[in-house]
Formats: sequence, structure tokens, C-alpha cells
Amino acid sequence: MITRQIEEHLPLVDIDEAVKARLCRIGVIDVGSNSVRLVVFDGMARSPAYFYNEKVLCGLGAGLSDTGRLNPEGRTKALGALHRFSALAAQMNLSGMIAVATAAVRDAEDGPAFCDQVEAETGLQLHIASGAEEARLAAMGVLLGWPDAEGLVCDMGGSSMELADLRGGRVHGCDTAPLGPLKLNDIPDPEKREKFIRKQVKTLVKAVDADAPSLFLVGGSWRAVARLDMLRSGYPLTVLHGYEPPMEQLLETLAWIPTQDISELSARTGTSTARLSLVPVVAPVLAELIRRLSPGRIAISAYGLREGLLYRQMPEAMRERDPLLEAARHMERHKARVPGFGAALFKWLMPLNSDRSESDLRLIRAACLLHDVHWRAHPDYRAEHCFASITRANIGGINHEDRIFLGFALVNRYKASVPVVILERYAPLIHPDRLAAAAVLGRSMRLGSMLSGAATEVLEHSALELEDGILTLTLRGVACECAGDAVERRFQALVSRMGLKGNIVLDP
Repeated sequence: MITRQIEEHLPLVDIDEAVKARLCRIGVIDVGSNSVRLVVFDGMARSPAYFYNEKVLCGLGAGLSDTGRLNPEGRTKALGALHRFSALAAQMNLSGMIAVATAAVRDAEDGPAFCDQVEAETGLQLHIASGAEEARLAAMGVLLGWPDAEGLVCDMGGSSMELADLRGGRVHGCDTAPLGPLKLNDIPDPEKREKFIRKQVKTLVKAVDADAPSLFLVGGSWRAVARLDMLRSGYPLTVLHGYEPPMEQLLETLAWIPTQDISELSARTGTSTARLSLVPVVAPVLAELIRRLSPGRIAISAYGLREGLLYRQMPEAMRERDPLLEAARHMERHKARVPGFGAALFKWLMPLNSDRSESDLRLIRAACLLHDVHWRAHPDYRAEHCFASITRANIGGINHEDRIFLGFALVNRYKASVPVVILERYAPLIHPDRLAAAAVLGRSMRLGSMLSGAATEVLEHSALELEDGILTLTLRGVACECAGDAVERRFQALVSRMGLKGNIVLDP
């Protein structure tokens, strides 16, 4: 029998080999009101990879308001999906499985009978999450992606919408409301539906009673809205996680969505018509939520309940790790020519970055860890490959502008100039000063890599010093033997980009 692993029944412990073994390749099944999904996380890393991800649109909650029962067709589809997921889990040799059902199963009178049938036929024990627990898990999923997240988390499901207050790395007030698209579809009269939305949003916001310096949007419907906003505005980066649409632009998109042809939008975005058909129903909910909350910013989170379940299993020591740096270390360990060199390179470059903020140093450290992970790519396409890789990577702890910064830094690490197509398309997404800083970082990493051949001993016998507008590269001992034309060219490229004078000193 596959048993559920919920925090209340599994106390968290320190990170040790037993915990790592228990949490390696863990599966999560989410039985939602609209879809049923299996996600398998590869390893219990702070920035986990998705080993497997499959979703089936079932519509369990369709018509629930009228009948009080799960949709018969949806129930059949959900059972079929769960049979398949159980069989796949057995073949994948998972260390554990968490299976959770949300609003539709929670509210339906035949929800408990459905859970019993699932267990009898598949061995899966479904834990029925309360509305508050669903909100809390969605907020924990946001913490997986943004460890320092502060604000409100809004999770739109098929039958319900949850709101949670996230402060100081902890989830505080949270509540739920029947505002999912399947629920709203059961109110055919437009005026009654609008009145219902206003009343429910007002009640939900009052129940949570917290400010919204940020509003994090979780769930497939909100991601579909974000995709449409990108389409309408011509936004070039299609990664949804960390997308922050301007408020007025998003409100215009919410008003624009109901005027569009769903099949055409599906063809242009690659989003299913089944998903997009629900978006016009929930667009007024988001507009009303924005009106009542007046959030400082809106950010799309690709992480939600499923990632929250994973986060809840993590020991505190693991939660405190930086997801971006953990992902960068993982990539360096498995893809770089010399794993571990990134840390030495970061230390070597500190004289150029001593006045940088902690947030800047964090990105510089990540860039150093990633500076050599694309060495196997063909030289003619290496710059484009490394830019696409980091800007589209499925990692947390990073917003879109930071992705662009790292992308430009890595391009400059491999090429003397940024390809025009990349520059024209993505430079408008980043402040010019940060674009210039990325170029300097890239050229400084290129110098360190070329000088040393990724040998840390060479870096240890050399040093950069910046004083009075002069950048000095001092080479001692074994580093003197590595001097040459290539090093001189890379050094002069860096000095030129920084607008400084340069000097190389040999000290045998």
C-alpha cells in the first residue's frame, strides 16, 4: 500500500542520510477540482528537478453546486488517471508518495466514498486537505521559489480560491472561498455572478486581513492569464515563474480576455482550450481582488500546492538554503569541466565587487558557478545556448530581470560581443546599468577562466587590484608561466569595458 506522508504524521528532522534517502525521488498526486496531476521530484534538493509531470483534465467539480456530488464523467476520468499514476509510481521505485485531494472531494457528499474507492482499487490513500491547509500549502510552495517572499498568496483552483498571508518565512492568516471557475460556471446569470464575486472577494480579503506588498498568483488559471498577458504585450521571455506584469497592463488584459476567440488564443499560446475556456470566468475575480488589495506588485508563481507539500517535508536546515545557488551548484557539479572552480573564481573576482550589495554578490556567485556548464555546446551556438539555458531554466529564487542579468553575463563570458538578436530582444527588460555590469562580470569570468585553464592553483597565485582608476593583474610563481597573448587580450577587453587603465605585473 502507498501511504501518505503529511507533516503532521512525519516530524521534521535534521538533514542526514536517512532523511535524504526517504525524500529522494518523491511523488506527489494532486486530485484537484479540475485536474488530476502526478509530479515526481528528483531528489530532495532545495531547488528540486521535475523527474516526471503528467496532468489529466477531469473536471471532478463540474456541476457540484447543483448536485452536491462529484461529476460522474470526471470521477471516471480521475479513477483512470489514478490507476495509471499508481502503476507508474510502482515502476519508478519512489521513496514515498503524497496524495492529496482538494475542494471538489472536500465539498462533495460522495467525496469520502471516492477516497475509499481510490484506496481499494489503487492502494493510494487520499488525504483531503481543508481549505485552510490548501491555502497554507500554496503559500509554502511560494516559499520554495521565493524564500524571502512577503505578501499575500492567491491560489486559484477549479472550485475554490485560497488566500494566505505570508510574512517572515511563515504562513499566517489564510482562508478559502468558492470562487473557482467550475463554481462560477454554475451561476449563469452575469449580474448574479458579478455580485457573488464581489461579495466573496470582500469576505475573503477581510478574513485574511493583511497588507499586500506583493500578490503571488498560484494555479493554472492565473498562469494562463499571465501567458495571455505576455502574448498581448509582446513580452519576449515566456517563463511564467517570476513574471511581474505591470498592474495597469494586467487589468487591461483581464478586460481584453473575454473579447477574444478561445481557439485562436489556444493556437497562439499552446494552452489547451479546456484551460482557456475557464479564464474569462476567473478574470473578473482577479480584477476585483486587485481593486480591493491594491498590491504593490504582482508576481506569478509556478510553484503551488504540490511544491508546498515537498517544502513541508524539508528539514529547516534545507529550507534555509538558497534555491538559486543550490541549483547552480548542482549544475556545476554535473556539467562543468572542473566542479568547484566556480567558488575559487568568485573569490578571485571579489576585488572588483567589494562594494556590491548582498543581492548582487548572490548573482555574481551564481554566475561563477555556472560560467563553464555549457562548455560542451558547439562554439558557434554556445552563447545563444547558455543564454537560453539560464533564462528558461526551471529554478526558483530568481526573477526575470535577474535571469536576463545572468544570461548576458554568461554570453559575455563566451563571446566578445552579444549577438544582435539577443541584445535587441532582451536588453529592454533590464536596466542599462545592470546590462553593463553583466558585461563586466562576463569578461572578468572569461579572463579568470582563460588565465587559469580552470586550475585553482593559478588563481591562487594571481590577484586583481583596483585602485585610482587602474586595474592591476599580478601574476606570481606558477601564474607567471601562464602569461601570454591570450591573457593580455582578455585583460584588455575587461579593462576597456570598465573604462579603466590596465597593468599586468609579473612577479616570478
